[in-house]
Amino acid sequence: MILNGQSPDAIAQAVQALSAGALIGLPTETVYGLAADAHRASAVAQIFSRKGRPSTHPLIVHVAGPDDVPRFAQAVPVFAQQLIDAFWPGPLTVILPRLAGVAEVAAGGHASVGLRCPSHPVAQALLLACREAGMAGLAAPSANRFGQVSPTTAEHVREAFGDELLVLDGGACAVGIESTIVDCTRSAPVLLRPGGISRTQIEQVTGLAVLDREALATPDPQAPGTLLAHYAPKAKLRLMDAKALQTALDVLGPDAAHIAIWSRSTLTTPAKGVTVRPMPAQAAQAAQQLFATLRDFDHLGARLIWVETPPPDAAWEGVSDRLQRAAASA
Repeated sequence: MILNGQSPDAIAQAVQALSAGALIGLPTETVYGLAADAHRASAVAQIFSRKGRPSTHPLIVHVAGPDDVPRFAQAVPVFAQQLIDAFWPGPLTVILPRLAGVAEVAAGGHASVGLRCPSHPVAQALLLACREAGMAGLAAPSANRFGQVSPTTAEHVREAFGDELLVLDGGACAVGIESTIVDCTRSAPVLLRPGGISRTQIEQVTGLAVLDREALATPDPQAPGTLLAHYAPKAKLRLMDAKALQTALDVLGPDAAHIAIWSRSTLTTPAKGVTVRPMPAQAAQAAQQLFATLRDFDHLGARLIWVETPPPDAAWEGVSDRLQRAAASA
């Protein structure tokens, strides 16, 4: 059931459902989330079950603002507070030491917890209403089946979970890829997942060099979206540079009608039946369109998706990350 997220009645229905232990679909500026009361273990367990997600793979807890952080975290390092002050509300998740006995199921049993304050007005309205109802935060991973393409519209959520799930419609997501995740449990920020906030921005705010996840000794997934294969469309995805794309097009045979291409470059004489979509030249616009484009290619029946490799710039790191993980699923 999709409801207008700007309606106070819809917000009230969502709060009532969450208070009863049900799940809802929640719009954020990044992607839509599958949300439950973070403190209600049985409700959070439903998220893992409905998504088909391993119970040790932690969820992000969404809060209305920085004042809610002490309800989940036992400590906030200086550089973590700097990030919160600079980027909340917004597409940034900080990993902090978790208070014992709090949101254990949402945290996947880990001693840390991921917290984010979304900027989407519908998410903000719901989180404030939940706070008033006694719910300090909502555990909300992306509202899709585990490993598949993330949802950026309310209809994408309905396609994944059916009409019985209450979904607040907040329009198409403005950022389009999941939040940047920074591990703040160590002496320096560690980038666990790139997103709308770049490593350059993080370094500028904290004055610290950002470490990469590969530098960590812990092999377990401490954050969502960090598995090698993830965000995968039904079709097989392959990344190629512009020259390789053009060469492949020049030799296509009768299977051309089953191929879809997303490219920043102008490709000449595409084979008959090939679907070609222009990739925006700017990283932010490409991120906003990424998941919707992959879904569209699947709906068109593409068997192969060829994507031009993004530039090796910091601004494109989030898009590159999602595409590399999607290609690893092929």
